[in-house]
Amino acid sequence: MAAVAPQPAEAGPLRRWAPLLGVAVIVIYCLAPFYWMVVSALRRPSDQFSNKIIPSPFSIQNFKDVFAGSNGFGRGLLNSLIVAGTVTILTLIIGMVAAYTLARLDFKFKNVVLAIIITTSMFPGISLVIPLLKLFIDIKWINTYQAMIVPSLSFALPLAVWNLTSFFRQMPQELEQAAMVDGCTPAQAFRKIIIPLAAPGVFTTAIITFIAAWNEFLIALSMTNKKSIQTANVIISQFTGTTGRDQPFGSQMAAGVVVTIPLVIAVLLFQRRIVAGLTAGGVK
Repeated sequence: MAAVAPQPAEAGPLRRWAPLLGVAVIVIYCLAPFYWMVVSALRRPSDQFSNKIIPSPFSIQNFKDVFAGSNGFGRGLLNSLIVAGTVTILTLIIGMVAAYTLARLDFKFKNVVLAIIITTSMFPGISLVIPLLKLFIDIKWINTYQAMIVPSLSFALPLAVWNLTSFFRQMPQELEQAAMVDGCTPAQAFRKIIIPLAAPGVFTTAIITFIAAWNEFLIALSMTNKKSIQTANVIISQFTGTTGRDQPFGSQMAAGVVVTIPLVIAVLLFQRRIVAGLTAGGVK
């Protein structure tokens, strides 16, 4: 008679609930600052230093103040969109070509090149501000979009190339070979076959790049001093309130909500593609 394998003991209540409790703590830790920003934005200007968890009464006056007066916040949002959008598009175009080249071509010191690319992203941005400022003054780029786009592009490209290279490497070369047998040129095979199949990785890279460029502050602050060219983050840091003399705490919180909500919505809508892009490159 065959021996019956012993049944594993049931997990205790602590072991069952500990992972959920840990996730709850992390979620609360991450969302608490954003919640407090929303609550502060919905308070009346006269209640801006209140510590109540729920504002009472609710008020949208802070949001009205953000877009009123001479704050220039609306123009700042447009500038942020121009800079972040341009950085994202250029990063994808250059990054995809560079990553595909590194993934498919065999040449000496290829791993060294990849190491140098990822190493360049480790330099702190603050260490580059002074050299870039002097350079841009000499070539008269101060108060221009390119003074914000080019540095952001240099920060975004290394990570984009690294991510996309690992993603292209796990795609079989037989895909391009089959396309070229059917009459495609290498460029057509890349454009019509590889890019559509690499959409999750490309999409993830685009979202990460856009968020980084949208949130960039140091370069935009250092390279611009005209309100008409400054991004939303710089405008928020220079808020003086509606009259120029009142405390802008509530207006800054409202502006922070306006700047953050589009990113939150984008991540929530495309979270599955983002996760798929982050994990697909690691599957052999």
